[in-house]
Amino acid sequence: MRTPPHVILLLGAAMLWVAHAKAATPEAKLAYEQARELAAANYKNARAQCDAVTGNPKDVCVAEAKAARVRTEEEARAKYEDTLKAYTRARLRIADANYSRDKARCAGLAGNDKDVCQAQAKAALVAAQADAKADQKTIEARNEARDDKLAAAWKVAMERCDAFAGAARDQCVSNAKVQFGK
Repeated sequence: MRTPPHVILLLGAAMLWVAHAKAATPEAKLAYEQARELAAANYKNARAQCDAVTGNPKDVCVAEAKAARVRTEEEARAKYEDTLKAYTRARLRIADANYSRDKARCAGLAGNDKDVCQAQAKAALVAAQADAKADQKTIEARNEARDDKLAAAWKVAMERCDAFAGAARDQCVSNAKVQFGK
């Protein structure tokens, strides 16, 4: 009997999800909480330094403080969750924070310089988002290819075992299960 490809894909996706759906250790949770607290404290200090400045430099200072906070928090969250989706989400949020920072820098300019600056900021955002999404798709495709190869090798091993009978077949199947982690 031939297994439909969509069933194999669903099983592969389920196995990938189960592999990453592990409970976070208390140490990982503590490290995540400490990173968040550190980010909040650093943001508060940077924000206090920004109060000494006025006008556009203050806006840029605040935007830089927010971008640094987002980066620290998102990197910590991605490490804590330890999933491809979490890392991709972190990269997208960091790109958005950097875009806000860049827009604040552009606000202090005028004329064509401002237009060019805004276009560069938008291009950097689009590039960062595209890279994050492309990397995610690449990793997913490689995982899927690895699972497909493993499934094909498993079928070959089972076909080899079909040549045996009785205890020899049972031993062959047992060895194949050990080899393929089934």
